[in-house]
Amino acid sequence: MAGSGIATLYLLTYNSIQAFGWAIALFRILSNFSATGSVAGAYASAGDLICLLQSIAFLEVVHGALGLVPSGVLYPFMQWGGRTHFVLAIVRKIVEVQELPAVFITFTAWSIAESIRYSHYALNCIGSCPSWIVYLRYTAFIVLYPIGLFPGEIWLMYQALPFVKKKNLYANFFAPLPFNYYNFLWAVLLSYPFLWFNLYLHMLKQRRSKLGKQNIKKKRN
Repeated sequence: MAGSGIATLYLLTYNSIQAFGWAIALFRILSNFSATGSVAGAYASAGDLICLLQSIAFLEVVHGALGLVPSGVLYPFMQWGGRTHFVLAIVRKIVEVQELPAVFITFTAWSIAESIRYSHYALNCIGSCPSWIVYLRYTAFIVLYPIGLFPGEIWLMYQALPFVKKKNLYANFFAPLPFNYYNFLWAVLLSYPFLWFNLYLHMLKQRRSKLGKQNIKKKRN
């Protein structure tokens, strides 16, 4: 029981920090947009914070591996790996893409989705999650995930390709390999929609399960 209590307290703390962090990121992005009337300042206003939040989200892979949460390892790792590569290897590294609209689109979609998701997790830890938060958690992603992906991540990665090629990014790392980062990024671009669709179907399955249970509880009450 004591161990379970400590784990719950840890998860409450972790998810609360993430929820607060993503809410701050969203506030910074929208404040900058409101003040400047431009989407070009998304990275400057919230990029460092989002890089930090996304990096420490690797803990969610660990949580699944240790059995602290029932998510398993595969899907958390897929999401963490894709997003971390996008924000650290591409956006943070290539200054020329940081003011593109795709960054604003991606960061805004991520910030909204993650503020909802982590709030849901945190409130679940204390057994006090309102039904409307549950509904948002398993509904908002239907719109936010495709928006963040297609006009956001995928389009930005495509726009980054000329800069990747020109700068020969990560040449030392890829030197022993028969392909370079430019080729790797093309492979990522081509596979991204298929990997994402698998994750999206998983989320839709979760939605049916979670909201179905919620509806059953309402009927019983």
